[in-house]
Amino acid sequence: MSSATDPTLMSAEELLGHFARRALSPVEVLQAVTERVARLNPSLNAFAVLTPQALAAAGASESRWRVGRPMGLLDGVPCTVKDLIDLAGHPTRRGSRLTDTAPVPDDGPSVVGLKAEGAIITGKTTTTEYGWKSLGDCPLHGITRNPWNTRYTTGGSSSGAGAAAAAGFGPLHVGTDAGGSIRIPAAWCGVVGLKPTFGRVPLWPAGAFSSVAVAGPMTRNVRDAALMLSAMARHDLRDPYCLPDERRDWRDGIEDGVAELRVAVLRQPGFEAPVDWEGIAAVEQAASFLMEAGAEVEEADPGLPDTREIFGRIWGVALARLVNGVPESRRHMLDPGLLEVANASGGMSAIEFLDGEALRLAAAHAMARFHQKYDLVLCPTVPAAAPLADAPQGDPVQALWTQWAPWTFAFNLTRQPAISVPMGFTAAGLPRAVQLVAPMYRDDIVLRAARTLEVAQPFAMPDLE
Repeated sequence: MSSATDPTLMSAEELLGHFARRALSPVEVLQAVTERVARLNPSLNAFAVLTPQALAAAGASESRWRVGRPMGLLDGVPCTVKDLIDLAGHPTRRGSRLTDTAPVPDDGPSVVGLKAEGAIITGKTTTTEYGWKSLGDCPLHGITRNPWNTRYTTGGSSSGAGAAAAAGFGPLHVGTDAGGSIRIPAAWCGVVGLKPTFGRVPLWPAGAFSSVAVAGPMTRNVRDAALMLSAMARHDLRDPYCLPDERRDWRDGIEDGVAELRVAVLRQPGFEAPVDWEGIAAVEQAASFLMEAGAEVEEADPGLPDTREIFGRIWGVALARLVNGVPESRRHMLDPGLLEVANASGGMSAIEFLDGEALRLAAAHAMARFHQKYDLVLCPTVPAAAPLADAPQGDPVQALWTQWAPWTFAFNLTRQPAISVPMGFTAAGLPRAVQLVAPMYRDDIVLRAARTLEVAQPFAMPDLE
């Protein structure tokens, strides 16, 4: 069945059009998604839990559409939520065997926004433990696998969201990103992953990486990511870093293209980050598409400090603090790699940590000055295609710099909007991707450029039938 006739493969915009014409109902769509999940999820392991309230919510949406009174931008569209974010009536397990099994009473801020626009929350997706790493497994739920080839990882920490998006488990998926956790699984699963400007989408409760973490959309196309951002980007008093409301539809202007925009191709994010020849080819192809669309593209170096030195301190201290809050008698239940990083960083002095924060501000300053000349940065999202899901992890600190997140964590430090966009396939048939980065608060530019690439290079979805 094609995306033209299969509701599980339709975009959110397509579903909304069908609802308006009474060609499909939210209940019919939810049933199709539920059947697809039952058939395919056993081999993918994308869900932590499914929500039994979804059917009643879809029925209420169907009633509203029947009388021509939809409640918001997303009324009736299926959506999943990563299990680092609170969903009322369900526990927030964070991929850990140590978390509370009691249901939480309130929705997290992004869920409030999505529900207010009528989205149907179908379930919670898997995450790495506390979102600590970039592979797709956790002690609580095991390994989440890539829909393109289940021998390979989805990436993490938004592992289930990446798998669910690629597998057709609905069009909209909430991820979080503290060092690449939206963009890495988006790249390895062949979907779109947007890390908005820090504070654009409120987050609460604060997680382990609250100074760099954001929530954002993971979707099968750029317009749906913009539509989803419109629902998620709402001020919430619980998050003290949340930006004031900018009530807008982020699809506005998304088709305006990149003519006369200045694009810098980034070869080093503050250190010699690895990337294989297929990743380089993806960046070169994207640069060519942007030039054909009228952008000015050239290589340039913003003069960043060594971002490994900065992110390593934030990552390590956050994990050390997390482990310090766990009774010693229970620490053996944590992911061994998480413990390894925490133990290595637990002795860091306050001076060393604050020195890292000063370097973070220097990196943000360097990028702000760089964007006085360049509207966008183009670079790889990941150093290579997805690794094997069952491969031994090895040294997690070295993996962070060399295999997982060397191209993504710099933009968490600088708090800029960044997006991963599919860009063809490797010789082995796995997705490739590129990353686009815009100045602080210019989420509109990053969405425009991503849409330009998407139009130039439409991307297929995996054949799972």
